[in-house]
Amino acid sequence: MGPPTGMNHCEVATNGSTASGDTSPIKSVDDINLPDNGLHAQFYQPPANLNTQELQFKRIIEKKYNVQLANYRDFHAWSCKNYDVFWEDLVHFAKIKLGGSYKQVIDKSKKISDFPKWFDNATLNYTENCLRGNDNDPAFISAHLNCETITHTYAQLRDDIERIGMALRNSGVKMGDTICGFMPNSYETAVALFASAAIGATWCSASVDFGHAGVLDRFRQVKPKILFTVEAVTYKNKRFDLTEKLNKVVEGLPSLEKIVLVNNLNSHINFDSYSHSEKFVNFDSFKVPSSEVPSPFHYEQVPFSHPLFVMFSSGTTGIPKCIVHTTGGTLLKHVEEHLIQGDSRPEDRMLFYTTCGWMMYNWLISFLYCGGSIVLYDESPLEPDPHILLKIAAKTKCTMLGMGAKLYDEFTKMNVDFKSLYDLSNLRTVYSTGSPLKAASFEFINDHIQPKVLIASISGGTDIIGCFMGGSFSLPVVPGECQCLFLGMDVKAFDSNGMNARDQTSHIL
Repeated sequence: MGPPTGMNHCEVATNGSTASGDTSPIKSVDDINLPDNGLHAQFYQPPANLNTQELQFKRIIEKKYNVQLANYRDFHAWSCKNYDVFWEDLVHFAKIKLGGSYKQVIDKSKKISDFPKWFDNATLNYTENCLRGNDNDPAFISAHLNCETITHTYAQLRDDIERIGMALRNSGVKMGDTICGFMPNSYETAVALFASAAIGATWCSASVDFGHAGVLDRFRQVKPKILFTVEAVTYKNKRFDLTEKLNKVVEGLPSLEKIVLVNNLNSHINFDSYSHSEKFVNFDSFKVPSSEVPSPFHYEQVPFSHPLFVMFSSGTTGIPKCIVHTTGGTLLKHVEEHLIQGDSRPEDRMLFYTTCGWMMYNWLISFLYCGGSIVLYDESPLEPDPHILLKIAAKTKCTMLGMGAKLYDEFTKMNVDFKSLYDLSNLRTVYSTGSPLKAASFEFINDHIQPKVLIASISGGTDIIGCFMGGSFSLPVVPGECQCLFLGMDVKAFDSNGMNARDQTSHIL
């Protein structure tokens, strides 16, 4: 059992696989075997001197509870059996700032249908926890089609978050209100998200490629008080004006009190072209001066189960349904995935290609907890430049690169030796998700992007805003397979008759 990211605290069952769309046969951690006779020796193999944060955490667990965990399989089994102390010890190991006082992690005598509370009476702030990087280190590196970049340090990020957070408070936003973003994957979007969480508001976002009806189907349900948005976006080197779409969205959201418009393309904004123009304000004008931000800034301490993000189901069977994720559960799950499974450190830089309508965006943002840098790119990954993601990864010296599996399929079809064109030697992890990563793509990544890189095919879903399974530096990479179930994830596969299923499409619980 994992921490409660969702407010309903339900076990997850998906037909065929995960909510990410992965329909490959589910392999449990018990199915993972070391490669025989060097069959996969050309892929990543854990070195003898490995000293990841996962192993450091395991040694602490072994000493504290006087147990011997011989391998990842043992550690996973222990984490599922002792899930309460596993998550509590992770809080301490990761130094998550948790206030208040809780008497127990969870009442294990209660059934899942009783909605047991985790870390009851504990408090925290998501934004405060994530802003751990050193002032002068880069927090965000925004890249563009011409490979030019703009860097914002942690000091600049904190300043902007507090200035927007203060502006939101001055606008009457309080804990429990909802703020929405109809935004590209940009620095300003991250500032708006973190500022919302800083004052205890709930964040909800949609991708700018959604039609107005799709946006309204989602945002109407949460009744946002403030909307952050942009006037236009560029894609495939073309400018797309959002004025008409935005007017329809604003007309359909009577709860809106203010629309904060980001001038992301540095063009002149004609506010008169918008419906309810009196509600519009420029992002830079909305920010209060730094001199008006109290020092220290007050980061609202919210209950562990306080709603942080509202996500949505796909909408294939009607209007998309809200999925509410808690502050503590989301942070704790993401910290486990980035810090423990991913061994992320302050020197790491991650480029993960995603829109703000995909749960991978929220997952990516939490990477800042590790003190590293996020590289942002929101334009087309293939047109007009099919090499752009690899060029940016090389220029920014990324150590972690991620995208949907279908993009790796496209790279495989290109049959280009990227490693001979660009310096990708800093890469130590390549993430893939959204659908099964084909064995041929594993081979292409290993042969033509970075040899012996950890290829982490991760599988999870919007319903848990995280992963069930994925990668670990403690295990070898086997083409076509997820390496392991994640720690704390008690996942089993069953067929339609409720029998244990292996090597076939199945339900996971």
